This record gives sequence, C-alpha cells and structure tokens, in this order.
Amino acid sequence: MSNASEPSNVIDLSQRLDPRSESVGALLVTVRGLATKRLHALATNMFENIDDALFDLAEKAENNAAQTQFFDGMREVRKKRAIVERTFLGQVARDLADFSAGRTRAPDADAHARPLANIELSLVGENELEESLAITSMIGKNEQRLARALFAVNQRLSVICGGARMDDASNPVGPASLAAAFRQAMRELMVEVRVKLIIYKLFDRYVLAGIDELYDDINNELAAAGVLPQLRHEIVTRRSDAPAPTGPASSVVAPQTAAPVTDAAAAEFMQSLHAMFSARRGTTVGTEGFAGGAPLPTGPLPSATELLGALTLLQSQIAGMPGTAVPMASQADVTRDVAQLKEQLLAQIGQLRGQQTAHVSGVDEDTIDLVGMLFEFILEDHNLPAEMQVMLARLQIPYLKVALLDRRMFAQKSHPARQLLDALADAAKGWSAEADRDGRLFDKIKSIVERLLHDFDDDVAVFNRLAAELQDFLDISRKRAELAEQRVAESTRGREKLEHARRRAAQEIVGRVDGAALPPLIYGVLTRAWANYIVLTLLRQGEEAQEFRDSLRFIDDFIASARPVYDLNGRRDLRAILPSIERSLRRGLAAVAFQEADTEQLLAQLHAFYRQQLGESVPETESGTLVTSVMPLPEAIQAIEEPTVEPEPEDESLPDEAFDERNLAQARELKVGQWLEFTAEDGSTDRAKLSWVSPISGRYLFVNRRGLKVADHSLGGLAQAFASGHARVLDSSMLFDRAMDAIVERLRTPEAEARP
Repeated sequence: MSNASEPSNVIDLSQRLDPRSESVGALLVTVRGLATKRLHALATNMFENIDDALFDLAEKAENNAAQTQFFDGMREVRKKRAIVERTFLGQVARDLADFSAGRTRAPDADAHARPLANIELSLVGENELEESLAITSMIGKNEQRLARALFAVNQRLSVICGGARMDDASNPVGPASLAAAFRQAMRELMVEVRVKLIIYKLFDRYVLAGIDELYDDINNELAAAGVLPQLRHEIVTRRSDAPAPTGPASSVVAPQTAAPVTDAAAAEFMQSLHAMFSARRGTTVGTEGFAGGAPLPTGPLPSATELLGALTLLQSQIAGMPGTAVPMASQADVTRDVAQLKEQLLAQIGQLRGQQTAHVSGVDEDTIDLVGMLFEFILEDHNLPAEMQVMLARLQIPYLKVALLDRRMFAQKSHPARQLLDALADAAKGWSAEADRDGRLFDKIKSIVERLLHDFDDDVAVFNRLAAELQDFLDISRKRAELAEQRVAESTRGREKLEHARRRAAQEIVGRVDGAALPPLIYGVLTRAWANYIVLTLLRQGEEAQEFRDSLRFIDDFIASARPVYDLNGRRDLRAILPSIERSLRRGLAAVAFQEADTEQLLAQLHAFYRQQLGESVPETESGTLVTSVMPLPEAIQAIEEPTVEPEPEDESLPDEAFDERNLAQARELKVGQWLEFTAEDGSTDRAKLSWVSPISGRYLFVNRRGLKVADHSLGGLAQAFASGHARVLDSSMLFDRAMDAIVERLRTPEAEARP
C-alpha cells in the first residue's frame, strides 16, 4: 500500500471545475507545451515543402502567366516565411493561453438549432469565398478523420477548464482553431488566390494530417494524470428532438444531434452557398420570402413537416411507376422533370393547404435548388452511361428529403446518403450492356433505387443498409472479375513472353550467322530444332541462366564446325569440338521432345557431313540424305519470327499528328485501374478498365467489369484513339465531389451567362 503522505500524480477530479488549482494548472502547462512543440515541428516541415511544391508547379505551368504566379509566390513565401510561421504559432499560443486562463469561447447552445436562414450573412468576394470553401473542406475532412481522438481531447479539456462543454470548434488545438490561426497568418502573404489555395492544401497535408500524434500525446498525458482515464471513445448520436444530457455523464460522452446543420464546417459551407445563391438571385442574404428582388405573396411559409409530407406524396407517385416507365428515349423528359420539381412541390403543398403556395423559405429554396443542380449534373455527367443517368435521376426526391432533414450531406463526405450515391455512380461507371449481359448489376442498382423510393421516409439508416448490401454485391462481383482478369493477364503475358523469346532466338541466330554461306543442313538445325531449344530455355530460365549462355556458345561452335577444313590443324580442331557439339545437340533435342529415332537420323546426317569435312569417304546411302529434310534459312527465320499470338489491332502505322505529345503523355499517365470509354467507328461505345501494361511490349490491356478482354493497344495506338476522340478517360473522383465543384463553379457564373 502506498504511503498516504506520498504525492500523487493522479488529479483529484473533485477539483476539475476549478482550473486555478495547482494540479490542473500543471496539466494546462503540459498541454500547452505538447501543442507548441508538435505544431512547431509540423509547421517547419510544411514550409520546407512549400518551395519545392511551387517550383514543381511552375515547371508544369500551362502558360507564362501561371508560371509567373508560382515563382512570385515562391519569392513571397521565402521572404515572409518567418513572419507567417511566427504569426501562426503566436495565434495558437494565444488561444492556448486563453484556454489556460479560463477564457474559453463557450459554444452557443442554440447555434445548431437555429435555422440557417436566421444567421446573419454577408456577401463575400470570390477570392474570399474560394478561401473559405477550401478551409471548410479541410476542417470537415479532418474533424471526421480524427473524430474519436478529438472527441476524447474535447472531453478531457472540458474537465480541465471547469466542466464547461467544449466542442470541435472551441477546442484550441482542434482543426477549426488551427485552420483559423493559419488563415490569419496567411494575410501576411501578398500572393494570388491560386497560390494561396495550394498553400492551404499543403497545410492540410503536412500540419493537419500530422496532429493525430498531438491528440495521442494529450490524451495519454491527461489519462495518465487521472482525467477521465476510462473514457469511452465513442460518439453517441441522438435524434434532434431528444433532450440534451445533463449532469456528470454529459462530460464523458458528448452526443451529437442530427439537426439540419450541426457542425461549424457544414454551417460555414452552407452559409457560403447561401451567399452565392442570394447573389445569383440578386437578393439580400438572409432575406426570407423574396426571389429576384421582388416580394412574394404573403402568408406562412411551409413548415419542414409540410415540405416532407408533400415530397412523400410525390415520392409515392414515382415509386408506383415501374422502372421501365422511364425509357432511354425519354431522357429529355427526365431532365425536364428534375428541373420542374420545385414547381411540383409547391403545387403539392398548395393542394394539401387548400390554397396556392408560391414560395418557401430562403434556406429551403437553396436546398431545393442545390439538389436540383446535383441531379442535373448527374443527367449531364458523361462519366455515367445514359441508362444509369436516367436510373439515378429517379432518386431526386429521396435526396431532397435527406437534404431538408440534414444539410450536412453537402459538406460531409462520410454522410451515408452521399456515400451511397457515390457508390452507385462508381459501380455504374463501368457498366455496359455488353459487359452486363445477365443484367445482374443493372438489376441490383435498379433494386436499390426502387427500394429507396418505396422505403425511405425519414430514417437515414436505410442508406447505410443499402450501401452495405451494394458493397457485398460488388465484393462478390469483383472477386469473380479478378479471377477472369488474372487469367486474361496471364494468358497475354504468356503469349508475349513466347513471342519475345521467339524473336530473341531469331536475333541471336541471324546475328551469329551474319550472312555466312553455311550448308543447308547446319541452317536447318539452327533455325528449327536449336531455335526451339533457345525459346524453351528463355521461357523456363531467362536470359541470365547459364543454360541460355551455353545455348549461344553452341551456335558459335556449330557454325565454326561447318567452315571448310584445309589442313591437319583444322581437322584436329574439328575433331576436338565434335563430341561437345553432339552432347549439346542431344541434350537440346531431348529438351524439346525430339523423338529418339529423329535425333539419331539427324545425327547420322551430321556424322556424314563431318566425314566429308574431314576428307573421309561417305557411304552413298548417307550422302544422299544430307539436305532432303532441312528448310532454307530465309523461310526458317520467318517461321521463328512469326508470332503465334492472336492478331492485334492495326494501330502501329500512325499519322504524324496522332503522336501529339499531349496524347502520348495522356496515354503514358494512365494508371492500372482507370476506366476508359472506347467509341467504335459505328458509334457504339464500350467501357473498359486498364488491367495491365506489358513490361515487354508496352501494350495496354483493357478489360470490362467482368474481367474479360475488351481492347489491347500500343502506346501509339492509344494516343491515336485519344487524338481522334475514340477513347476518353473517365473521371476517377467521386460523383458528389465533382457535382459540388461544378455547382460552385456554375453559381460563380454571372447570371447573364448562366444556363436558364
């Protein structure tokens, strides 16, 4: 038992509400020291990489103006690195000092419950908006990635600062606070926004990506000191209408609500979009019930319940329609229906109210328009086959309901509805009627779409269940495809190795003969039996094997043995090498499965030939058979060089313009696993994945989603296909990301240039 008089390293949690206590103060100093040391190292590493990154981008810049921007940025960072680094670390230190002194920024208890439209917004410049979106994205990504560790840090720091609740946004070492500190430091740099965005990406890559260890240090240090040592690293969720927990338990597990916007990153992102929508409509941000600057009819705005009820009725109407009710020929009709959903929704609400309704709240209108633009993007996305565009477009109403229930879908990549749509689109990307002859993938996607239309009311958990079901289906399909793909690659690899070995054998024989006038018998042995033996040796043992070198030495000896003998020394040398020639020839013929009788007949012919060489008499029966069964050299070499592989597309003889460096570079940059769409001369298309690039010939092997071969191109042939438009690379990024990028870009476009 320890002596009661000995000092304890474990903090007395009865003191946790008093940050002025000596033990708590020591822990605060420890936390500040850990953060300062770790962040200084991370920031130093980031600045050491900024220069290289900007230099590389300058070298690859598309024009002189862009190159100048990057070089100017390099000079500015070099000049002001010290002050930027000092400003960043200084702000972090001030945040930590405020925290240590008990001056923490208490979270607004009502911030998450307030409708977004009631938040006072101001129009921001385009550059500021881009900066905000970049920071919002990095905060959201890292808060999600670090959710468990960050949750534990929040709870333990909450104990230290007197029990006041702390969330991700108010944590002085959380991603939001660190990003805000760095944004303030970036004001010291006079650089173009393009360079700023690159530096923010590097901050994300080298600083935020490395704070895992800081959180581990803080959690370990505080837990060892007795601050919530048994803390469960779990984030409990509850419905938005559930009461917030109170009392001591609330400091252990902090629930996250499912209110429309519950975290700072999602809120800032939606505020930015709201500002862009308002600017596009020419209204004042935050104004309700106005569109295009004109007042709308007065009357109560539709409640969330009314909106969801009206959408459920519209959803049931679509769910009652069979999938075949939207044929491929009516894609224009589907596009029109997507664009007209807002009007249909208002009409439905009017029917439910018994009076005409012509407007909704500004936030709800933004959400409706945002979902509409998302599905317009899907219908225009060339990454998806037309059949799949129409299929996925049927999900507009379920996704609008999700967005009205939880606007975090637009900001959080981990949102279940967003992940399901990304998974459906990714699976659909490789679909084609030819590759899906049994309709298994088409039917699975159709089944998921119809089940969402029938089953989804307001329980977002259905998206998780369907995503898991889709993943199980894709895992089974992938395993089956991988086996087929492996067989195709192995077969292609084997044929290429055989072809390479044949050509190598022919090159060695032709090079060593070097135009010498050899007897037909010697030609025949070299170009038929011995060539086959060289091919077999290369395939089995490779070019580094001793047996391969011995096979080449035999060629030299065999050719030397055929030269005329004029004197005694020549006859003596010939007799000396004949036993070795016979042993090597017997071994080689046995390796290529020559019949023993054929081997003896060939050796008998050679014995007769060598007796002639040595000036000895040859029986008539032997001399008459010397050249009857051999093949002339040109035909024999052609037989060796003729490939046994199946015919390849004629893509080697290309016009000069096909070898544009951009097309060649595009072909060279392809990665195994990337999907392409190939268009035939008759206009038909097929989709294929790059499965393998031959290290021997450099040819590109493409397979469909079942793992079966679709195409086989050389580098030049692929460049020609890119140049002619018969091949294009499909985007490998997620659908939702691409859609949000396109929507933001479209919202930035002046109204006069925007699509109606």
